[in-house]
Amino acid sequence: MGILYSYSWSLGTIFLVIVAPLWIIGFRFEKNYHTTARKSQDQSGDLATAVEQSVHGIRVLKAFGRGKFITEKFVNDATELRKTELLKARMVATLWWSLSVIPEIALGVSLFVGVILVENNQLTIGGLAAFILTTRVLHWPMDSIGFLLSMTIDARTAVERFFEVIDTPSGIDDPDEATEIQEVRGRLVFEDVHFRYQDAPEGEPDLLRGINLELMPGESVALIGVTGCGKTTLTALATRLYEVTGGSIKLDGVDIRELTAVELRSHLAMAFEDATLFSASIRDNVLLGNPDASEEELQQALAIAQAQFAYDLPEGLETKIGEEGLSLSGGQRQRLALARAVAAKPAVLVLDDPLSALDVDTEAMVEDALRTVLKATTALIVAHRPSTVQLADKVALMQDGRITAFGKHSELLATNDHYRFVISSLDAAGALIEVK
Repeated sequence: MGILYSYSWSLGTIFLVIVAPLWIIGFRFEKNYHTTARKSQDQSGDLATAVEQSVHGIRVLKAFGRGKFITEKFVNDATELRKTELLKARMVATLWWSLSVIPEIALGVSLFVGVILVENNQLTIGGLAAFILTTRVLHWPMDSIGFLLSMTIDARTAVERFFEVIDTPSGIDDPDEATEIQEVRGRLVFEDVHFRYQDAPEGEPDLLRGINLELMPGESVALIGVTGCGKTTLTALATRLYEVTGGSIKLDGVDIRELTAVELRSHLAMAFEDATLFSASIRDNVLLGNPDASEEELQQALAIAQAQFAYDLPEGLETKIGEEGLSLSGGQRQRLALARAVAAKPAVLVLDDPLSALDVDTEAMVEDALRTVLKATTALIVAHRPSTVQLADKVALMQDGRITAFGKHSELLATNDHYRFVISSLDAAGALIEVK
């Protein structure tokens, strides 16, 4: 603008006054477009998630005849996304129109006034020509502001969504000065452990209310109780998938919060009831926790988990099993997840009902093989079947977020009414499964 004023302050002022509204238009565009771009990206993410869930759950949708429903939902979501994208397009088009037309109006008015000034000898023809040529040079930068601004805002909103996830506190932080366990023996102790989920109502009692439990090195303990008593939550606390809200959990006398997550999870391995596999080979999935394991250790882990079916797949252990292992049956996925936990060779093995999807005969073979592993490994086992209880040296009975009884299976069976009730429930469930 200084150059335009050097040619003619009057023409420069006219040009500036006419193009000044572009600043207001630009600020309003930035504010409104940012909101719309964020809405568009959120809708796009929701639509992609819906498609992914529909593909993964296609058997359920077909089984319940909900194909039409999910299709209509997709169409509605896609229509809403289309409306948002069209709104974005209108906003960008309006900005471009303003950036193209307003400078042209300013140029036309400046040219008209400039001719009058030349006629009155208040401006030379060369000065007017220089002024006009300078405004033309500024035309392209002003035109490009439109798409550059829209692209910048789109990128900014995408980065904001990314960092919203990255910057979310996990609640599981490594200590500033971490402790190392030089020689892991596997003594796991729960001391007055309390836990409640972050979204639990304030007036609601803790899910876990003063858990005290000690597992000696090489000892296996089965954890049983009715549904909802906190068994799975307790096992998740041992590996710091959640943080205790009171009390402490110690591994060989060291509070697990004083260990880094990497070190802690190198000493503990967990097999979940819901087996999660990755879109990789059988070998990569089983050796996820111990990639340096030998071929013999891999074969041993597969044998213990009764997962020899892997050798019969088209490419053997190198067979890609697809996303989440959906090309395998539930029992096959669960056996591979158990083999993964065994192959990690942990000091402490946490098993959250890892045999629930197995038939009775396969379960018996897995349990026989597991007994060899459990002789040298500390194990905490969530049990939903009497046969799984018999794998353990001792049993901990959970009731209403507390451990109300602890001892050998035979002792608790003879002395504890609630234990007999829970065991009878497991027996009934096991009989039902066997009949099926």
